[in-house]
Amino acid sequence: MFERIKKEGFQILALHHAEAILEHDMSTAAEELKEALLNIRIPIEELVRGGGGEGEMTQRLRKALAEDHGWEKHCFEIKKIVDGEEKESISHEIDHVKKFSGSTFALEIEWNNKDPFFDRDLENFKRLHADGVISIGAIITRGASLHDGMRELIETFARKEGIDDINKASGYYTPTKRQIELIQRAKESKGSFEAGWAHAFVSDKFGEATTHWRKLEDRVQRGVGNPCPLLLIGIPKEVVKV
Repeated sequence: MFERIKKEGFQILALHHAEAILEHDMSTAAEELKEALLNIRIPIEELVRGGGGEGEMTQRLRKALAEDHGWEKHCFEIKKIVDGEEKESISHEIDHVKKFSGSTFALEIEWNNKDPFFDRDLENFKRLHADGVISIGAIITRGASLHDGMRELIETFARKEGIDDINKASGYYTPTKRQIELIQRAKESKGSFEAGWAHAFVSDKFGEATTHWRKLEDRVQRGVGNPCPLLLIGIPKEVVKV
């Protein structure tokens, strides 16, 4: 049911009957997600100016889900009451939640957090599903092609814009002293400023310990979040415009 976005390079992994639930009970949710995803565009300058944090693309996606389709932030509060006395209270805040015909869809966007956030999200989904609160949990993150292709994208941008020294790079963001030292060392090892800057910038801002597809896939393969129905979505390299 996600063939269109798969053709656009998006990675899709549906687990624990999530696709069947979407197809039969929450088809509107799938259509709204596809519409938001197909509209994702990331000018390469946003990757550089954003410095690795939640950039304008993520904000646009959040806005499309929340304002255009009503996927609002929600805090679930679960209380355990024994003989009228509250024994336990747990809250789980989810960035995007929407009900569809009595079924509830919970979604998190992990663009560039530390990868333990995946554990938090998946465990939250597991608890909420076990308590009968949500029907599906979903995570959107950087896909493998985007994560692996980031250095090539940044280097291509540098060559296109003539960014061949630190002063020109500083026109897009302000590197710290530590970052400048990393860039200079990478320049020497890679043979050019463009390649060195791309290598140092990506290592510093979009490293292996951040949230991306392989880190997410590794967790679900180990059973984190099981048995909650899960929909995992990886944003591809093709959405970046150099």
